[in-house]
Amino acid sequence: MSFGTSLNQFGTRFGTRKQAAITNGDWPLDKIWLYVIYVNHLITTYNRIKSLAMDEIKNPYAPGAGIQPPELTGRDNFLSQATITVERALNGKFGKSFIATGLRGVGKTVLLNRVKNISTDRGCITSFIEIHEDKGLDTVIAPVFRKILLKLDNMGAISAAVKKGLRILVSFIKTIKLSYEGFELGFDPEIGSADSGDLELDLADLFLAVGLAAKSRNTVVVLVLDEIQYLSNKEMSALVMAMHKSSQEELPLVLIGAGLPLLVGKMGESKSYAERLFAFPTVGALSYEDSALAIDEPAKREGAGFDIEALKQIYSLTHGYPYFLQEWAYVCWNISEGPIINATDVANATPKVISKLDESFFRVRFDRLTRREKQYLRAMAELGPGAHRSGDIAEMLRVAGHKLGPCRSGLISKGMIYSPSYGDTAFTVPLFDQYMKRAMSFSPWNEVD
Repeated sequence: MSFGTSLNQFGTRFGTRKQAAITNGDWPLDKIWLYVIYVNHLITTYNRIKSLAMDEIKNPYAPGAGIQPPELTGRDNFLSQATITVERALNGKFGKSFIATGLRGVGKTVLLNRVKNISTDRGCITSFIEIHEDKGLDTVIAPVFRKILLKLDNMGAISAAVKKGLRILVSFIKTIKLSYEGFELGFDPEIGSADSGDLELDLADLFLAVGLAAKSRNTVVVLVLDEIQYLSNKEMSALVMAMHKSSQEELPLVLIGAGLPLLVGKMGESKSYAERLFAFPTVGALSYEDSALAIDEPAKREGAGFDIEALKQIYSLTHGYPYFLQEWAYVCWNISEGPIINATDVANATPKVISKLDESFFRVRFDRLTRREKQYLRAMAELGPGAHRSGDIAEMLRVAGHKLGPCRSGLISKGMIYSPSYGDTAFTVPLFDQYMKRAMSFSPWNEVD
């Protein structure tokens, strides 16, 4: 029973006894009314605090893709590394580009947006680029570099490097046959640059041109790339080579990106020097201490809070994944009488959170899968949490291992699974194994037809 319920019940019982006392003449009326005033004051004060603290409009939590949380915790090292990289570049020193890797829901996009703010606040020209499955890197990067070069062109007196960069961009656009609508630059192409039709060569030319243009303006260009794992092998190779060429020339061009864990191996396969060119920090789940801060501090700022048992229960349910922390805290706030959210509130919120996740976060990924892919993931869920050997999955499905190759490749390309070590397979989406058990029953492969 909550404090508010107890207090209201006490007030009701006191009122009954007060009336009996008046009838029997046991208490002086002045004392009775002092007690009445005191209890009413307590109830009124409590209800005022409750209405202020647990107002849904004032709910501080922000569950959503890439939405900044009210309290960003456990990411100081990442942001410090980003700041050092950017400031080294601004001081004319090599700033090693880096690409963060992590599962879905750990807050990679949130961190990239922070990086964008860090670099912009320090005077860099910064562009945030999200890679798409159905768009080529060339068509994504061309309008970004157009915007960057035009900004550089407007920064001062005429710069030969900037004008050349614009001509090379025209060459690149014509080569990839990108529609000229909205790309009128008023320049002829730079013959012999970014016009070979080979993406590796042409993208390197374009990166060098942008880097030289930025150098001529004494500024730094920071490219912030999200969802890099969606690049094809050819595009990945071209991007790595372009950054390699820019680094060799010590140009003020920095790339800070993020993607799923499979990205590291994919980049290494595209160019052997990728692992020396980039740093690959891991963004993982939060510790209990950081999770508790992420949940409790925003509530405290609104005059509420979580008790210890509630914090422990949420951490146990979410395993410290930031997106899930926001979802649980958000629903707990809305259903709690407050001002202190307790373990009972968490228990009551959990079915609502799971239903919400099933209908959106999990379902949108589930619906993209083929029937065979769903069965593959269901077999992984049946084996339990963690990574599983490919042979064990095949045995669970009662099918020869080599027949699973195309299905496994499809799931990797869709960003649903990755290989944390040779021969192992794991989900890229936290808690997806639990969802698969809720979404469908298990049956061996040959029983699906």
